[in-house]
Amino acid sequence: MLTLINTNRMTPAIGPIGLEYVAEAAALAGIEVDILDLALCDDPEKSLREHLSHRRPTLIGLSFRNVDDCFWPSAQWFVPDLAELVRRIRGLSEAPIVLGGVGFSVFARPIVEYTGADFGIHGDGEQATIALVRQLQNGRQFEQVPGLIWRAAGAVRSNPPAWPAEIDLPARRETFDNRTYFARGGQCGFETKRGCNRRCLYCADPLSKGPVSRSRRPDQIADEIEALLAQGIDVLHTCDAEFNVPRSHALAVCAEMIRRALGDRVRWYAYLAVTPFDGELAAALRRAGCVGINFTGDSASAAMLGTYRQLHRQEDLVTAVRLCRRNGLKVMIDLLLGGPGETPRTVAETIDFIKRIAPDCAGASLGIRVYPGTGMVKALTREGPLDGNPGLRRKYTGPIDLFQPTFYLSPALGPEPARLIKDLVAGDPRFFEPMVEQPDAAATDHNYNDNTELVDAIRAGARGAYWDILRQLRCGSS
Repeated sequence: MLTLINTNRMTPAIGPIGLEYVAEAAALAGIEVDILDLALCDDPEKSLREHLSHRRPTLIGLSFRNVDDCFWPSAQWFVPDLAELVRRIRGLSEAPIVLGGVGFSVFARPIVEYTGADFGIHGDGEQATIALVRQLQNGRQFEQVPGLIWRAAGAVRSNPPAWPAEIDLPARRETFDNRTYFARGGQCGFETKRGCNRRCLYCADPLSKGPVSRSRRPDQIADEIEALLAQGIDVLHTCDAEFNVPRSHALAVCAEMIRRALGDRVRWYAYLAVTPFDGELAAALRRAGCVGINFTGDSASAAMLGTYRQLHRQEDLVTAVRLCRRNGLKVMIDLLLGGPGETPRTVAETIDFIKRIAPDCAGASLGIRVYPGTGMVKALTREGPLDGNPGLRRKYTGPIDLFQPTFYLSPALGPEPARLIKDLVAGDPRFFEPMVEQPDAAATDHNYNDNTELVDAIRAGARGAYWDILRQLRCGSS
């Protein structure tokens, strides 16, 4: 028996899509699968104790979606909670424990070492988990399990990440209670591809999902959407990196959805890069049922776009907003303020430009989570030792430890960078501003973790991308 446990209790509730793919793949392989979803338990401790008291699994798998909340004002680190959960399970079961998930894969080896888990899977979990169960049942040749991290002779060993070129995910989505997730989370996710070949300065996606784009078959994606529709779930969001990279795959997915007339039955949202984006793709998205796009804009300053290694420029942002308007798509531009070289002038240039091109809303995130293995670390170490860098912010003591939430904020923004941005936004309701560290400021930020306003709106019947729900609450428009 394979027992899979969803450990993510962030609200609004996010369906554990990766763990569900693993569960469905294992069941198709003939493995008995047993589920415990702590996100939907009123008393997780009691549920865990009761669930494991009468089961003897071959393997217990824990999904770990978020290492931290990636939000500078709070900088919540979730790894200690995972370690405590591993400790509690050890007291309830003798089964080995394997960790996995997108958050886990960013820090795979350090998390295994910190938590004391027996195994971890870096990368895609579906076939790797099946292979691990088989090896535990017969052979224990762990070198043959893709992406596996394991303990042997007092040391931690690791195989290359599990990033298979062909992604074959089950279309059936019946293992988890997606209806309840839809009611509590306002949307459900689906995945069209994994990996990214772009090299944005700060991004950890290539570390967790691989440095090349690996696409699913469009017919398989459409089958999955139909399976969710059969459960009454008609508002979805892509869970992969930018949907339009590559553009050819995005068009192929839209074509299959259009062929099946899914656009008449489902509303969905997507993350997109600003380029490539043209009239053909915008029209295809709308016909396929897409209603809103969140663009990775980062900045409107040429200097900062160069620093972030973005491929688009100001005129591309103009085009993206115009094409969304023309095709009836709601549009958000996510900004990332405070990177290396950011100044009050570049921030003002960005905010003024975004106001002029008038997207439906814009996220003004402040501070960059610094991940080891990204270009951000290389850029900062060129300036000198990390421990002496005046732009690094953290809430822990001792030497700089990028395993823990560590953020960069350009010192040139002064002692109150959030206040600077708030003043530049000047009350424009389209902007989700960074939190100014005072009690009355939390309502203006768009940190989705434990956002009471968002949870209440979903409970009252709101459905859609979280930015779109908050936009409607703030601006009063549909």
